[in-house]
Amino acid sequence: MADSELENAPVARTRSISRERMALLFAVMLTTAAGNTAMQSVMPSIGTALEIDDVWISLAYSWSALLWVVCAPLWARRSDRRGRKAMMAVGLIGFASSMILCGFSLWLGLKGFLGGTAALIAFAIARSLYGGFGSAAPPAVQAYVASRTPRAERTQALSLIASSFGLGTVIGPALAPLMVLPFFGLTGPFIIFALIGLATLLALRLRLPNDEPQFPARGHSYDAPYAGASTSDIGQEDGEGEDLAEPSTLRWFEPRLRPWVTVALLGGHAQAMVLGIIGFLILDRLGLRDTPAQGTGPVGLVLMCGAIATLLAQWALIPRLDLGPRAATLSGIAIAAAGVAYLSAAQNLHAIALAYAVASLGFGLFRPGSTAGTSLAVNRAEQGQASGITASVSGASFIYAPALGVWLYGHSDWLGFGLIGALCLTVLLYGWGALERDKALTA
Repeated sequence: MADSELENAPVARTRSISRERMALLFAVMLTTAAGNTAMQSVMPSIGTALEIDDVWISLAYSWSALLWVVCAPLWARRSDRRGRKAMMAVGLIGFASSMILCGFSLWLGLKGFLGGTAALIAFAIARSLYGGFGSAAPPAVQAYVASRTPRAERTQALSLIASSFGLGTVIGPALAPLMVLPFFGLTGPFIIFALIGLATLLALRLRLPNDEPQFPARGHSYDAPYAGASTSDIGQEDGEGEDLAEPSTLRWFEPRLRPWVTVALLGGHAQAMVLGIIGFLILDRLGLRDTPAQGTGPVGLVLMCGAIATLLAQWALIPRLDLGPRAATLSGIAIAAAGVAYLSAAQNLHAIALAYAVASLGFGLFRPGSTAGTSLAVNRAEQGQASGITASVSGASFIYAPALGVWLYGHSDWLGFGLIGALCLTVLLYGWGALERDKALTA
């Protein structure tokens, strides 16, 4: 096609993602989320059985989270060149490998073949596979959806993808107690979810078509290795006349992204601290420290209640109320702060579950809001990088925040929950003045 014809070709509206493709994308996120929350529901009991201090259990995730921060943007940029499907496959391989090796390391410790400290170190090393390679999948899924969704509908589309994580956090804790098997014991969920990850990888390979990288190829000849899309195809995938030029490298705190990255980072730290504390809080307040194996049920129940509340936010409240990024972010962090305040005083299982559900409802509004705000702050050609920044910021929240929250909680309940409340309040006050209005974002 001549250059003049290419320039004059109409830009078609974004092509909708078919149900089968959306189901595959949903499954990728669902599998990793379910596996990780199943792991979180048994780790407090495993740590207690290995006689390891709570803060070291939380710190075992730090190296993986740091790798996530470093690697997620790299994988996101690579997905622009290699395609989203390839990076999803890399992420699933990293997830499955990590789960198998993590489970085996902890099993050796629980059976007495390794000491508690050695088992935890082996766990942390195996977990790094998830931070290094598992971080390839979420940015690729987000970029795949964002690049095929009109601006006005992007909050709801990304909310649907985020809700796959929410559904996974329901399924994981619900199934974890059932996966505590006679031979594998508390490590059963690791092995089973590794097999589920491999099954999801197979379905992805067989059923999701190869996607052709769009943006780096723009401006080059169409007989390049990634050629093959017609002009209409290019218009459909880029959509809506947004800037189709080769994107510049995005930075975390460049002016367009600074407000959204700041609130995501502060609010993410608050959420990470709650997640770090909740399992140990349940064991303490229900008096289960001496019988850690009995803690998997209550911990799983509370995590499941929180996950259901997250789904309520992402599947019902955001689409029903037509919440934009700013409204979802600010209302969510306010509700989360109220839930955290209630959680700090809850003493029985019912009160803990209710308080955690309220906090999760708030974070379930906050996360999609800040994610959509980051996406809408840049043009369509920069969606891969924006998704990488989103995943990187999310990972940064888990480098030290869970361990810090557990350490403060171990010294005083009020220190831990006071810092979480202060972070939520800071997000609310800063975001009120700094975040762009929803009408301007979605225009």
